[in-house]
Amino acid sequence: MIAEVATPHGPARITRHDADGEARAVLLLGHGAGGGVGAPDLLATAGTAVAAGLHVVLVEQPYRVAGRRAPAPAAQLDAAWLAVVEHVRAELTLPLLFGGRSSGARVACRTATEGGAVGVLCLAFPVHPPGRPEKDRLPELAAPTVPVLVVQGRTDPFGRPEPAPGREVVLLRGDHSLKSDTPGLRAAVADWLTSHFGALTPAR
Repeated sequence: MIAEVATPHGPARITRHDADGEARAVLLLGHGAGGGVGAPDLLATAGTAVAAGLHVVLVEQPYRVAGRRAPAPAAQLDAAWLAVVEHVRAELTLPLLFGGRSSGARVACRTATEGGAVGVLCLAFPVHPPGRPEKDRLPELAAPTVPVLVVQGRTDPFGRPEPAPGREVVLLRGDHSLKSDTPGLRAAVADWLTSHFGALTPAR
């Protein structure tokens, strides 16, 4: 199901994939700064989550819907994301997990508390711009107070975060795209969803 959602910064677009049978939760996934929701790691994650009994909502930010490649400022991304969260929450009375790749992972972390997420899934979290380790974004990754999974390529030029209390980090072969080890990505996501959210009550 594809639909547009009004946000303070123009319409966002959501693509919903429903779990077979009763769903235990909803996973919202956002895209990277210059890419869309068709990124291979997002699609692999979405398929894994659906198989694990979650509905998945792929979220396209308003700047992408409007045909622009340059990302909007962080405050606009967060406001649009939270508008989508409220839309989804009004339709589906299930626990919500936030996630995304790269820039989308940053949005998920920054909005997790305000949006009431029960977990955050980060694909290729950009710890710093390539070659600029002094521009540290780890405070964003540390912001959620719920379980966090980071799946990162070992040779990612955007850096590699360390595990921390409440934060699991799985390192895979490859770089920022996470294309080199799709089976490893699927396994990491499935294990984390099962271990942390396997007991969530399905919708009836």
